[in-house]
Amino acid sequence: MTDEDDLADNDSATASALEATAAILPWLAKPQKLRFAPALNQRWVSSCQRLSSAWAGRHAEGLNDLRPAIFSLYSLSLETADTDCLRLGEALASATDRLDEETAPPRVIAALSACIECLVEADGLEHPSFIERARHFSKRLEDCAACAQGDNERSAVIDRLFVAETGERLERMHDALAALPPDGETLLIETDELIQHAEHIALFGIVHAARQLMKTLNQANLHHSLESETIRAHVLRQLEALNQLNVAVDR
Repeated sequence: MTDEDDLADNDSATASALEATAAILPWLAKPQKLRFAPALNQRWVSSCQRLSSAWAGRHAEGLNDLRPAIFSLYSLSLETADTDCLRLGEALASATDRLDEETAPPRVIAALSACIECLVEADGLEHPSFIERARHFSKRLEDCAACAQGDNERSAVIDRLFVAETGERLERMHDALAALPPDGETLLIETDELIQHAEHIALFGIVHAARQLMKTLNQANLHHSLESETIRAHVLRQLEALNQLNVAVDR
């Protein structure tokens, strides 16, 4: 085989490789589908930046700015409806509660510092490594907080957020019941979400009361009886019972 033949073979191989590369480039360049709404992700980025600033200034300002920043991020984690986000928000809130101790545990401070620093990313929730990082820091924060507290101690931050959100939820449910005709679908949706959130933070008294309400609503919807004064009065009593249980959470 001559040198010219070798060159021709090389050129042919190169051309084939270039064609193959050109064929897959459109797939490589194709943008990945976003996991979250852009507006929600931007709020997450802003909330993480706020948290970072509050953490950096905690020595001068104390926890006055840090707690609202944690509260804001946890609220967004609920809004994402994403398990990893929610777990991370809860872990941050629980770890932050340990800062109230006379001597804050060094491991908790180190874990919070690393986590908060890692959260400040321009891509926010859409960062390619977000899920992996969220799971890593959730476990690290949970482990640190568990070493510094009894397993039965609750997070005051999470409880306060739950009480505020449930108060708003109960108002929406009152509005749905007062509508003409009553909005049974909204009542069912709100009740189901309340059960899920209460179960997640082990508020089993509220879970039980909400399930009783769910049973009432299902029966009322089945028989189209929500417009009945008797049924509506019964639902109102159940809503008031839920409200009393909710208020008691943060006492």
